[in-house]
Amino acid sequence: MLAIIGKYQEELNLATVHEHKVANEYARVYTKKEARGRVIDSLHQEASMWMDQFALTLNGSQELPRLLAKAKAMANTYSAPEKIHGLLRYCQHMIDLMTHIIRSR
Repeated sequence: MLAIIGKYQEELNLATVHEHKVANEYARVYTKKEARGRVIDSLHQEASMWMDQFALTLNGSQELPRLLAKAKAMANTYSAPEKIHGLLRYCQHMIDLMTHIIRSR
């Protein structure tokens, strides 16, 4: 009878140790999840701030489109390499994309 009780006591002890390991692992994962959530929130706030700043710049003046048009004219005048034209197309795409995002907010 004592051997059976000892066996169940040992199994109970193993289960308790396992429960503590699982609880510690859960706490560790939850802490990481919370930290990542704070980072994501911070990045979202930063992106919103930049988007709002860009919206003010884009809506308040046509400085960016004007500067881009000037750069395109210079690139065409001086036969700039294709990489420069690609960069200018990318800049135009980003301005168009941000304009669309800002207007659809």
